[in-house]
Amino acid sequence: MFKLLAQINKFLLPSFTKQRLDLAKATKWQMAVIGYRYFVTTRALS
Repeated sequence: MFKLLAQINKFLLPSFTKQRLDLAKATKWQMAVIGYRYFVTTRALS
């Protein structure tokens, strides 16, 4: 289930690493997206 979610996230959610976002300057919305993507990615890999 998480592998499918990770693939969907890859296409729908923005990639902040490609935008070179500084985590110290990230807004709450951006931090929430980063946290969500991290959670799904770690679950998909295990």
